[in-house]
Amino acid sequence: MTLVISLGGSIVAPPNGPDGHFLLKFKALLRSWLAQGDRKAILVVGGGSAARLWQSAYREYLRLARLAGTEHAAVFDESLDRIGIAATRLNAQLVKEVFYEDCLDPVVTDPTSNFAMSGGILVAAGWKPGFSTDYDAVLLAERFNAKKLINLSNIAQIYTADPKVDPSALPLSSIAYDSLSQIVGTEWNPGANVPFDPIAVKKAKALGLGVIFASGKDLENFSNILNEQPFVGTIIS
Repeated sequence: MTLVISLGGSIVAPPNGPDGHFLLKFKALLRSWLAQGDRKAILVVGGGSAARLWQSAYREYLRLARLAGTEHAAVFDESLDRIGIAATRLNAQLVKEVFYEDCLDPVVTDPTSNFAMSGGILVAAGWKPGFSTDYDAVLLAERFNAKKLINLSNIAQIYTADPKVDPSALPLSSIAYDSLSQIVGTEWNPGANVPFDPIAVKKAKALGLGVIFASGKDLENFSNILNEQPFVGTIIS
């Protein structure tokens, strides 16, 4: 059995810096689950707050440069993506080193390349401009015939709308792919803070992939998901 986990960068490295305490507990929990049978896990690590902070700096540079008359170009989506990808790779390398006993392969940076999975864990990062780590996770689920993808985020559930903007937004225990597309849109936006990348939504729907969206910090809840016990989260199908 192979499980794909899209691990939000904000979980690995929140705004105040990488969280070693979380990584210690996360490692113990996941290794315990792996030891219970013929199980493997693929961890696809996001850029999180580091990606957004560096992307914000690039946007600010362009704004100031245009005011100074030294730069007339608009924000380049590919530039923003490259900055975000660099953040995912730094976070992913940290996770790989944490799982050194089980992750025997280099961090995967191209889910379509020719690579093997030698240990019980494989760690992947961002691929190329135009593709999020959510999309990479879906591609890896397809490649390794995984039936389930767990998306661990800094929020516990998907809401009917952004609760920071709409106080009446309600949490959802389940949602259909088509309904999710109405919430997140249909186009990828570098640095967008959405529960699941719109392009990944399309691909996961085409594959019939089951996705569970849940809080990454609540490790007891994550344990319940791993062990198929009642949990708080959103099932996407």
